[in-house]
This record gives sequence, C-alpha cells and structure tokens, in this order.
Amino acid sequence: MSQNDSCCRVCSRGLYSCHWKRSTKKKHACCWLSFVAVVSLLSLCWMYICLVTFNDREDVNWEGFDKLKRWVNWFMVLIIISAVLTSYCVLLLLFALFQVALREPLNLHWLHKIFLFFGVIFIALGVTGISLKWKQEWPIVPLSLQATAPFLQFGAVGALTLLSYFVFQGFHTAKAKWSRFLIAVIFVVLSAAIFLCPLIIQSPCLIVELPEKPKLIGHRGAPMLAPENTMMSFNRSIACGVTAFETDVQLSKDRVPFLMHDHNSGFLRRTTNVKEKFPGEDFNLSSSLTWEELQSLNAGKWFLKTDPFRSVSNLTEEEMETARNQTIPSLLQLLNLAKQHNISVIFDLYSPNQENDTVDTVNTILSSGIDPGLVLWLPPAEREYVNRTAPGFVQVYNNESDMLEEGGDHLNVKYSNLSAKKIREHRSRNVTVNLWVVNERWLFSLLWCAGASSVTTNSCHLLKDMEQPDWVMTPRTYKIIWITVDVVSALIMTGLYIFQRKTHCFCNRKGTETQRNNSPAWNEKELSPFLPIG
Repeated sequence: MSQNDSCCRVCSRGLYSCHWKRSTKKKHACCWLSFVAVVSLLSLCWMYICLVTFNDREDVNWEGFDKLKRWVNWFMVLIIISAVLTSYCVLLLLFALFQVALREPLNLHWLHKIFLFFGVIFIALGVTGISLKWKQEWPIVPLSLQATAPFLQFGAVGALTLLSYFVFQGFHTAKAKWSRFLIAVIFVVLSAAIFLCPLIIQSPCLIVELPEKPKLIGHRGAPMLAPENTMMSFNRSIACGVTAFETDVQLSKDRVPFLMHDHNSGFLRRTTNVKEKFPGEDFNLSSSLTWEELQSLNAGKWFLKTDPFRSVSNLTEEEMETARNQTIPSLLQLLNLAKQHNISVIFDLYSPNQENDTVDTVNTILSSGIDPGLVLWLPPAEREYVNRTAPGFVQVYNNESDMLEEGGDHLNVKYSNLSAKKIREHRSRNVTVNLWVVNERWLFSLLWCAGASSVTTNSCHLLKDMEQPDWVMTPRTYKIIWITVDVVSALIMTGLYIFQRKTHCFCNRKGTETQRNNSPAWNEKELSPFLPIG
C-alpha cells in the first residue's frame, strides 16, 4: 500500500468525501470546510441550550400534552435528536481536520451537505420554537454561563491550542499575502478574546465564604419518587428532609379543597383515569365533580405507565403497588400530615371564583388545627381578607414590588427572575428568598453560592445528599489558574508556530533541490557559465 493509500488516509477520505480513492481537490473545498465548522459550532451551542434547559423539561412536555392531549416525554426526544446531530457534525469536522493534517484534498460529499443543511434547519426551528412558545426559558442560558463559563474558557483555550497547528499550517502554505494577513488577524483576535474573556466572567461561586445550604421544598411532594400531589409523594418527600410541601389547591363541586395541579383544558386527564371512569365526558373545571366522584379516580397508575422522570425502575415492588393505588388527596389530609411532622405548606389556589374559594380554603386550614405559622400563604387575590381572618399565616409574595409595597419579607419567584446580586441584597435585609423549580445540581449549586434561602424542587432525594456546590473557589485562585492556563497555551502555540515554520522552510529547500536535480533546464542554466562560447 502506497503512502497515498495508507489505512488512515483511506478511512479519512472515505468518511469525509465518500471516495476511497484519491481525487483532485475540488473548488470551494475551503468554503465547505468553513460551513462544516460553523454548523458544528451551532450544533454544540444548541446542544448546550438543550442541556441547560433540561431543568425545565416538564414545561415542554406539558405544552405537548396541552396541545395533543397525550403525555409523551417530548423533551427527551429533542435531546436524543440534538445529540445525534451534534455528534455527526463534530465527527465530520474532526475527519476534515484529519484530512488537512494528512494533506488530503477536501471533497465534501453531497450527502453530507444535505445532512448539514437539515441540521441548520432543525436548529433554526428549535430556536424559533423556544422564542415563540418558551421564551421565558432564554434567561437560563446566560444564567448557566455563570456556572460553566470558567470551564468553557479552559476548554476553549485547549481547543484553540490544538487547532493552532492547522492554522499555522494554513498560514505558511498560503501563497497570497492577503490570505496570510486574514488568517493572522482572525487568529489573533480570536485568541485575544478567548484568553481575556475571564475579565468579564462573573459567577456567584467565585466567593470567599460559602453561604448556608438552601432548604428544600417538595414540589407537589417528591414527583420523581411517587405520583405528584398524592399522599405517597408527600410522604416520600419527608424522607428528603423538606421543610415545606408545595402543592396546588382546587375546590370540588361540594366545596371540598383538594390537591391537583392541572386545571382548565385537560383537567384530570394527565394524572388520573378520568377518561375510563367517565367516558365521553370532558371536565374543564374542578367544580364539575363532587369530592366523592374525585375520590373514585385513580391518581397513581399514570405514573407507572408514563414514567415521566424515568425513575419507576428504581421503585421496589411494594412501592409500585402503593403508587398504583393512590387517590386524589384533600387539603385537610395534607395539613394533618404537615402538622404531624411540623412541616410548612405553600400552595397555589386555582379557581375561577377566588373570593369564595379563598374563604373555604382558609376555613379548612383553621379547622385543621395546624400551627398558622406553618401556612405560607401565596395566592395574591384575597390577601387582605386572609390577613384579617388568619393573621398568623406567613404572607409570601410572587413579585418584589408587591412585597416591598406591603412590607413583606418572604419572596417566591422563578429562579431566573432574580440575579445573584438581587438575592444577596434581599438576604442582607433578612428577606426569605425561595426559588422554583430547581432540579439540576448545577443550578442548585449556583443558587446555593448566591445565598438563596430555599428552593422548590422535584429532585429533593438528589439535592439532599449534596454537601457542597459542584464547584466553588476564591477569585484569587481562579485568577491564578486562568493566567497559568493562558501562559501554557501561548508557549505551546509559539512552539507549534516555530515547528511549522521550520518544517515549511525545510520542505521548500528540499523541493528546490529536487527541482535542481531533475530539471534539464535548471542544469543547463547552472552549467552555462562553464560551457565554451560558440
């Protein structure tokens, strides 16, 4: 096998161009290489967005259920497709760089071009979909950079160091001066941006003293371990050490407050067997059924069937049997459990008639005998009435302006609505800050460093075992690591540049000697001074 047909060359050539034999370099090969690089970068960015928004995957699944009336883990489908696309693009780019290193011609096959265009369309549709239907999710991307930016910068420096070999090779082999100038300018600007970006990187985890670990509030109980808003779910959350139960309250036709999140369109269809129990009926309001009818519904089989968090396999047979027999609980049942374990209760009140439903809900709470200080009152509609009737309730606000206006000191907002600076300001004024819904370790770590008082979570069983954030370091330590990594990278790239320059000069000299030895015209020119005239 010749050098041009070595195993590495043949494999690289075949995977990139789908031609096993060496062919001549085609036009626009450099443009297609650039296109592969751009699509690879876009796919990596899109995959990053998918991974950081994984914390809120249930919002996407709920949107799908709301439209199709069928529960499917749509977000996991999106993750799988995105992972395949990213792997394909990155591998294709690696094959292209491998061919450049082997000095093979770059002939991108038309099939790869089609797949790349489909990849661009898929990413564009994904970004458009988030912007139109899920735009409240965009703030998580800059928030996630507070947790990942220091390490992304280290990775970017490493990638830049490796790619510099190919850049220097292209610089030395470029014939036109403008090409060399363009390569040099782009590389220098990009290197400066990557080396110096830590100057603008800010993270709450770059601190000297770590705040106290945030307390955990069970979001509808422990929905990864049991069907949400069931007594099994709340009992499982107790083992996680939660300090409060978070739930959703609605009122039945006969004025009994019960626990259920879904309301309006699709009421009861996701988490109960209402379609089997009442075929042909389509209930959109909680007041459509009596408490007896609600109790006749099964609220646990859906969990075992759909496995929304891919956690059913971790349950024992006994736990599965318990889950299979869950029913819709009343608010009074939850209050009795909270009273027994001295755990607080916080809830949303879903009701088209807030005034009357607030009265019945407050009466149910007061008649339960629970300590009023364990009730975290969140619904804003009838707050004045609640303050008069039950002054012992802790008033919790879902926006800063209302809290400051009414002199409150408990705030409950989405995690992306408060910056780390704002959280620290509130905590310095002894304001209790709870953030929802926090499921992933990286996000919990970030809010821990920021000083959040508590978080509402689906994964209390995972977060309870965290003894410290995923990472935390002092600003001085980070500065030392950053400068060291940059200096080492600069030294390596300098060495690679010198090596490439010497190699290029050696190849030129060798090529010149070969031309002298093999060219008759060159030999005649060299010998002409010594030949006789005439």
